[in-house]
Amino acid sequence: MITTTNTAATSASTAATASTVTPKADAATDPAAAQDRFLKLLVAQLNNQDPMNPLDNAQMTSQIAQINTVTGIQQLNETVKGMVSQFANQQLMAGSAMVGRVVMVEGNTLARNADTGVASAGFDLSGSAASVTVQVLDASGKELGTVEMGSLNAGRHSFEWDASAYQGKDALRFKVLSTNGKADVANTPLSIDQVTSINLDNGAMTMQLAGGATTTFSTVKAIL
Repeated sequence: MITTTNTAATSASTAATASTVTPKADAATDPAAAQDRFLKLLVAQLNNQDPMNPLDNAQMTSQIAQINTVTGIQQLNETVKGMVSQFANQQLMAGSAMVGRVVMVEGNTLARNADTGVASAGFDLSGSAASVTVQVLDASGKELGTVEMGSLNAGRHSFEWDASAYQGKDALRFKVLSTNGKADVANTPLSIDQVTSINLDNGAMTMQLAGGATTTFSTVKAIL
């Protein structure tokens, strides 16, 4: 005897059954679901415990404390996530006050005034130097001029150079030569630029500068 099956009817029935199934909440992310699951397991454990050796109060208290700890940690994580998001938004709003401000950041690019043609920048000296010379360079590294700074103490210093005769389109650069006798004195070149916009990148605030560079607030050495 050959038995036939109505495939269409079976498929429709299966689909109808599947559509009535409600997905269960993920206990890993839903504290309420985790508590409900725990209570069901605890009730099942109480119903099936050995009458001669029942679950004592200390064991029950310990299990309840464990689920409360897990639930508390989950709720704390959600609270922290919300606080981080709120802090990022506040940071962005506070950072917006930096738009339009002139800042000094690490870099060897000269800022050129379009009206006067004067180029300026700065540098930090790690120690006193008997002789400090600033070389002004074009994009290829060719020296266009120098600024003699003489003897300087440790700390931050600025300088200017007349770039009115410079016709190049690329930004001018500079190099600081600082010595004390035959020994070199370490220095850090500092560029002057203007903040044009503020952005959030993976929770960290970044600043877009007029010169095209992107930097973070932690790299700002001074606000001019």
